[in-house]
Amino acid sequence: MSRPPLPPFTIQTAAQKARMAEDAWNSRDPVRVSLAYTEDSVWRNRNEFFRGREAIVQFLSRKWAKEHEYRLVKDLWAFHDDRIAVRFQYEWHDDAGQWHRSYGNEQWEFDAAGLMRRREASINDLVIAEADRRFRWDAPGARPADAEGLGDAPF
Repeated sequence: MSRPPLPPFTIQTAAQKARMAEDAWNSRDPVRVSLAYTEDSVWRNRNEFFRGREAIVQFLSRKWAKEHEYRLVKDLWAFHDDRIAVRFQYEWHDDAGQWHRSYGNEQWEFDAAGLMRRREASINDLVIAEADRRFRWDAPGARPADAEGLGDAPF
């Protein structure tokens, strides 16, 4: 299975890969997301470490069961050969209705077929008021072209 664009990345293909990842995650479909990773993909997400697509599906299912109305924006930070770094923000609310904005960075490593074989994510959460939300498109679903991105927005 191949997952274009393939390494080595250019600025255009690295940005495309980041946007494709954003769109997949905004679908909130754990199986769809898992197909972008190798069968034995290695993950670190906050303080969780695991390997493989089935573990990815289980993790994402747990995540989206508690992070309601999840909306994510990713921004290309750097790239080289088969690696991409992104920064991201996502907003969600918990079962009590409290909104959060999560800030993070990810480092990705890809195989020759364009599948991600390694993902490392560092993430911090901030409690926010509903009125302070930035990402308000209909979800689940991809960020519309006219929706706010990260750009040079302050934290």
